[in-house]
Amino acid sequence: MPKIRKPDNFVPRLIMTIAGVLLCSLAVGFFKCSRFGVDPFQCFSWGLWGKIAYMLPFGTFYIIVNAALLIVDLFLDKHYIGIATFINLFLTGYIVSFSESVISHFCPEPSFAVRCVFLVIGILIICFAASLYMTSDLGVSTYDAIPIIISNRTKWQFRFVRIGTDIICVLIGTICVFLGAKDGQYPGVGTIIAAFFMGPLVDFFNRKFSRPVLAKFSKTIPATKAGSAS
Repeated sequence: MPKIRKPDNFVPRLIMTIAGVLLCSLAVGFFKCSRFGVDPFQCFSWGLWGKIAYMLPFGTFYIIVNAALLIVDLFLDKHYIGIATFINLFLTGYIVSFSESVISHFCPEPSFAVRCVFLVIGILIICFAASLYMTSDLGVSTYDAIPIIISNRTKWQFRFVRIGTDIICVLIGTICVFLGAKDGQYPGVGTIIAAFFMGPLVDFFNRKFSRPVLAKFSKTIPATKAGSAS
């Protein structure tokens, strides 16, 4: 298991990490309640689960998928494995279920306009949340680490690499659904919007909010190059 790093100004970074993970889970709840499709990685996970592992609880399968990605991340660049990685790995699924149930309780049958609002809220929050915990440099989710590592190794701009990985996730999830995945999540307009705009929006929040805020607490900006892509 990688050693958890404790960089300068650990407390502000930890606050950003926890806030990012919680907000990300809340955002997925809004995504699902919008009924316009889930985010790309959820589309991939639900499709794959419904096709090859529906006999398992989805939460268990989700942990297995993330554990597999964790192994890949460790081989490619363990720098991005940290506290946030393990919080995401074990808690995100449960927080998503809780947030979805709360939102559905207060708005069980949302109108089209409300669904659109949920979609916008979900996309903005998930991008802002990803920016927070990426910039905190205490680790990122196993999936988020993949485009960052690719961007760093190839020098391609993060926003475009993220679009590419999101599109791949959507394609795999969609193929699984068409091949008969049980309870698979069809990609909707929200999925497509997320696939093309999450990368640029995360990059925007990195440059305009997260890095400037962290800079107020530290003279050294973390080495996560995704935050400096432009």
